[in-house]
Formats: sequence, C-alpha cells, structure tokens
Amino acid sequence: MSLSETVPAAAIAEPGRFRLFWRSFAENRGAVLGLCVMCVLVMLALLADVIAQHSPIEQFRDHFLTPPLWQEGGDAAFPLGTDDVGRDMLSRLIYGARLSLIIGSSVASLALITGTTLGLTAAFAGGIVDIIIMRVMDILLVFPSLLLAIVIVSILGPGLFNAMLAVVVVTLPGYTRLSRASALSELARDYVAATRCAGAGPLRLMFNTVLPNCLAPLIVQVSLGFATAILDAAALGFLGLGAQPPTPEWGTMLAGALQYYQRAWWVLAFPGFAILLTVLAFNLFGDGLRDALDPKLKR
Repeated sequence: MSLSETVPAAAIAEPGRFRLFWRSFAENRGAVLGLCVMCVLVMLALLADVIAQHSPIEQFRDHFLTPPLWQEGGDAAFPLGTDDVGRDMLSRLIYGARLSLIIGSSVASLALITGTTLGLTAAFAGGIVDIIIMRVMDILLVFPSLLLAIVIVSILGPGLFNAMLAVVVVTLPGYTRLSRASALSELARDYVAATRCAGAGPLRLMFNTVLPNCLAPLIVQVSLGFATAILDAAALGFLGLGAQPPTPEWGTMLAGALQYYQRAWWVLAFPGFAILLTVLAFNLFGDGLRDALDPKLKR
C-alpha cells in the first residue's frame, strides 16, 4: 500500500507548504532578525522572575542614580545602573518587556476579534448596516490616533487598562476595513456561491468558508499592529495617562527620567532603546510575513 493511500493528501501537502513559506520568509534577513529579537523578548518576559536580580519596584536608598557597570562609580549589583529612587534599571527593563508583550498581545487580539467581526458583518449584511459600520470607522480615522487615544483616556481616566482600551479603539478601523475588503473579494468567488447553494447558513458561510481565506492579510496586520500597540501605550505612559508609577512600563520610565537627562543619561537611553528595538523587531517581522504570505510580492 502506497503512502498516498494511507495518508490524506492535505497531510502530505502541509509540510511542503510550510517549507515554502519558511523559504520565502527566510530570504528577508531583516524579518529573521526581527523574529530572533522577538524570541529573546518572549524569553525575557517568561523568565523575568528568574533573570531579574531584583524586584522592579525595590528601592535601594544608597544607590540613587548609580551609573552602569562600565562607568566610573558603577556597581556590579546593578549592571545598567539605577534610577532616581534607587531601582535597578535592568530588572525594570526585563519586567517592562513582559508588560509590553502583554499590552501588545491583548490590544492586538481584542482589535483583531472586534474588527474582523465588524468587517465581516458589514460585508455580509450590506445596505444600511454596512454604511453605519464603515462611516463610524471613517470618523475614527479622521482624528490622529494618538490624539484620539489621549481624548479617550482623559474621559475614562488614566490607567493601564483604560490606555489599552483607547489603543484598541484607535487601531480598530484598520482591522475592520481590511477584513471587509477581503470578505467582499471572497464573496465574489464561485466556491462561496457553491457553499451557499449547498445550504450553508450565514454564520457558517462567514466564519467557516470566508474567514479562513481572509486570514493572511489579517495575520500581517496583527504583527504590525502589535508594534503600534506597544508604541501607543508607551506614548500614553510617557504622557502620564497609561501605566502609573511604580509600574515598570517603558513609557512611564521615560516620563519619570526627563529631568535627569544631563546627569544620568542611562535612565532615558535604556527605556528608549528598548521601545525602539521592540517596535523595530515587530515591524521587520511583519514586513517579512507580508512578503511571504502575499504571492504578488514573492520573488
């Protein structure tokens, strides 16, 4: 008995499809670099309790603004120095990575689910429902994203949860418009008409037939939206509207260190570099993912 007779064809084709995807993805060295940085960040976030030498909120009264280890006056107990109240910078950066990944994953997931549902509803319902949903999205797009997020947090009150809700709202139109456009493109295909003639209901047609064929652009949007969520949350934290002290959030760390930029460069440089590196890694990964998933962009 041959292998093709014992194993379904889809099971045979799946590994080959993944290898083809990985080969296309690996051609983009920037995307591979971004993926490696993302893996390091995930490991830091998961093992923060083991890697960090100190608690992120513990204050060492004898070590205010201690410089990094390689500078004069540095201390081996604080490799990246301490902040203005004696907290270890390295520990706060590691725990900040955990918080940033939680923010990015929560915001991206909620925006993806809500935006995809709204986009599919608009595409399938059409008429007045489509008009109402898309006009609301257009209104949200009129305002600059950060300004709209500031207004929302000002109404709800400062705090990490409210900041995350604000970022979800400002990123929602992108997912809604993308899912609607993808769904409209799929609805014009013959397999959808055949599935409808076979007796499939609207919900089954929406989530079992059309949605799986719309996932590729949505996956790319999530990877890029992850970076946007981290950056917007850091901006709100910097303005005092996001996570509140002593929470080890990178934007909040920047806000509390502004007055020491001349005498203690490390309290500004390290959180800023962490934000830059994380956002750059996710953007590079998203670009590589887009190139690998879009046949028109493959070499």
